[in-house]
Amino acid sequence: MASSSNTFYPEQHMQTTTDEKEYPFYIKAPVILIGLFFFFYILKIIAAVAIPFAFAGLIAILLNPFFNRLDRRLPRVVAILLTLLIATAVVVALGYFLSSQIANFSQSLPSLKEKMTHLLSEVQTWMRAHLGVSVATQVEGLKAKVTGSGSMTVLTRSLGTVLGLVSVLVILPIYVFLLLFYKPLILDFLFHVFSEKHSLRVAEILGQTKSAIQSFMIGLMIETAIVCVMNSVALLIIGVPSAIVIGVIGGLLNVLPYIGGLVAIALPVLMSLITSESFTPVLAIIGSYMVIQFIDNNILVPRIVSSKVQINALISIVIVLLGNLLWGIPGMFLSIPFIAVLKIIFDRVDGMKPWGRLLGDEVPTEHIGVEWQKRWNRILRRKELKEQSSAEV
Repeated sequence: MASSSNTFYPEQHMQTTTDEKEYPFYIKAPVILIGLFFFFYILKIIAAVAIPFAFAGLIAILLNPFFNRLDRRLPRVVAILLTLLIATAVVVALGYFLSSQIANFSQSLPSLKEKMTHLLSEVQTWMRAHLGVSVATQVEGLKAKVTGSGSMTVLTRSLGTVLGLVSVLVILPIYVFLLLFYKPLILDFLFHVFSEKHSLRVAEILGQTKSAIQSFMIGLMIETAIVCVMNSVALLIIGVPSAIVIGVIGGLLNVLPYIGGLVAIALPVLMSLITSESFTPVLAIIGSYMVIQFIDNNILVPRIVSSKVQINALISIVIVLLGNLLWGIPGMFLSIPFIAVLKIIFDRVDGMKPWGRLLGDEVPTEHIGVEWQKRWNRILRRKELKEQSSAEV
């Protein structure tokens, strides 16, 4: 698709009848900040509705090419149901594989519990001997951490989490079905909102957004599968118990950029500390995971996950942390597609292009201020030479 610099936009060649008033920065900045505050505050309030809807949007865009092929041959409702059925079958197959591995992991829980109890007893003895903290004080502190403040118990929280997950799994296919069914209506609304003179730019933004999200999601799934395999193979070679489960969990955590990989390494290290008497497996785990992360960050991500939109590392880390503050773990995952869509929009709106460059990963050899300064120096130099020649005459 042509870039925005080479694309003909009718609105650029239409005469405007009204003059836009340019407000100073000290007026625009507070207004923008207040607007952003209320926008994200509303997103925080409607998280229970917005999170599954956002995931449904990603899934609908991901399934859209397959749905389009079926839609040409079958009635729309049948095409949507068949698309959802095939996607559900893939998810169920993956879930069955994970559940079988978790079942094998659960068989080793009694021995792990025994070793964990022994390790905890040694830690308590060390703290009492070196820090003067009694066992009773340590137990009370653990109880306070486990039960939390107020009457909310761990069981209640877990039950609420399970019920919330079930409700999301139920409503997610409904959202995807309705988004695919009403896709023409949604597109018709977007084109009517921005009018005909902006139609080419709207079409380009929508096309680039769909392509970027599809590329991101497909590449992310391939990258996750490869990292899961590498983690599992490395842990099997080292001899970590339940290597496949821990390797797959580490690969899934790796979906969270720059943060998930650090969290994932804690699981095999903890398992090795519980089950092994020496630190050699721990060092082997750390070394292998560092190699896997190097391969992932320097080979897999640039070649597989990379899409038409590139977000620099600084913005990625900040936006992931902000997504965690807003919506927790789902927000961390949704933050990257969200910022990618924003970059597509910023790159094609004249007043927002500097923000698009800020989000991107193209680092200039020197900033534009240096180039402008050189240009002004040449202008001033020519002016001085012209004045000198005039004075001599």
